[in-house]
Amino acid sequence: MDFRSNALEILKQTSRTFYIPISLLPEQLQSAVASAYLCMRAIDEVEDSDILDVETKARLLRSMSLHLQSQNYNFQENPFSKSFQPYQNVLPEVTLRISEWSLLADNSIGPRIWDATAAMADRMAYWAENDWQIKSKEDLDRYTFSVAGAVGLLLSDLWNWYDGTTTNRSQAIGFGRGLQAVNIIRNRKEDLKRGVDFFPEGWDFHDMHQYARYQLNLAKLYTDALSDGPALDFCRIPLALAFGTLEAIALGKEKLTRTDVLSLVENLIGIKSA
Repeated sequence: MDFRSNALEILKQTSRTFYIPISLLPEQLQSAVASAYLCMRAIDEVEDSDILDVETKARLLRSMSLHLQSQNYNFQENPFSKSFQPYQNVLPEVTLRISEWSLLADNSIGPRIWDATAAMADRMAYWAENDWQIKSKEDLDRYTFSVAGAVGLLLSDLWNWYDGTTTNRSQAIGFGRGLQAVNIIRNRKEDLKRGVDFFPEGWDFHDMHQYARYQLNLAKLYTDALSDGPALDFCRIPLALAFGTLEAIALGKEKLTRTDVLSLVENLIGIKSA
C-alpha cells in the first residue's frame, strides 16, 4: 500500500464524514485536503483526550505547533518524536504520525497547511488552559473560529491553489463554524461527562440549534456559489450530513445512522452523475 493510500485508510478509520468527499477528489487536491484533515485531527485528538491532563495537553499542543513552524521537506528524522516519547501508549496513531501527514501535500501548498495547523494548535492550548470556559456567544464564536472557522479559510485557500476557485471567506468561516456547532450539539453528553460545556451560559438546545442553523445557512451560501468542480463535490457532502444530523437530533435521535449517511451521500453522488 502506498503512502497516500495508507493515509486515506487512517482517514477512513477516523472520520466517516470526511473520508467519502476526500476520497472523491482529484489526486493532487486529495493529498492536500487529506494532509490538512489528518494534521488537524492529530491535534484534535490531543485536545479531546480523556487521559491527558490540561497542562500536558497545552504543552503538547504548543510543542506540536513549534515543530510545524520549523517544518521543511528535507528533514531526516521525525521532529515530533521527542515530545511524543512519554505518551507513546496514550496518543492515537493519527497523532503520532503527524509528521507524515504534514508531508503528504505538494510542497507548493504544504506550508499553508502547517501554518493553519500550528495556529490551531496554539489556540487549542489556550482553550485547554482556560478550561474551555464559554460564557457568552462571543466566546462561542471565538472557540468555533479557533477550531473550525479557520478550517473553512484553509479550504478556500486549497480550492484557489488547485484551480483558481474563489470563494466568500466570511461564508467560509460559517462553513467551519456550522459543522463544529453541529458536533457540539451531537457530542453534548460526552463533553459534559468530561467536564466541558461548550454552551454559553443560559443557552439550551434551542439556542445552540439556532446558532448552528445560522452558520449552516452561511455554509449553504458558500457552497451554492461554487461552480461545478472538486470544491463543490467536496463541500456539499459534509454540509448535507450536518443539516441531516441537526434534523435528526431535533427529532430526538442521537445522530444519523450509518444507513442514513450512506443514503444521503449516494443521493448526492447520484445527483452529480445525472
